[in-house]
Amino acid sequence: MSDFTSNSSFDRSAAEPFEVGTVQWTRRPGEGDREALASGFWFITPEETPGPMRVVGHADETVYIIEGHLRVEPENGDAFELTPGSVATFNKDTAALWTVLAPTVEFFVYS
Repeated sequence: MSDFTSNSSFDRSAAEPFEVGTVQWTRRPGEGDREALASGFWFITPEETPGPMRVVGHADETVYIIEGHLRVEPENGDAFELTPGSVATFNKDTAALWTVLAPTVEFFVYS
């Protein structure tokens, strides 16, 4: 594997099934001998979710919303909404209820 890879845009046709929704990996976990580092585009619609989903982060995570609308309700914090241009960070093991309010494309980085 080279030290550099490039993928300048998201492509829904390149996405594969994920825990909920689909993901297009830009860096898979473990690439470059960095097990904790990964990134990609997450695609999700309200129809793919059972309503509010309890999510517990398995890594530190930073997200950037490209399209869509999410509501996040941390167990120990105030609820907030993510819309295009929003950025949020979550520490590993943070628990929150996530509600997908509109079809969403999110760029994420696990570290």
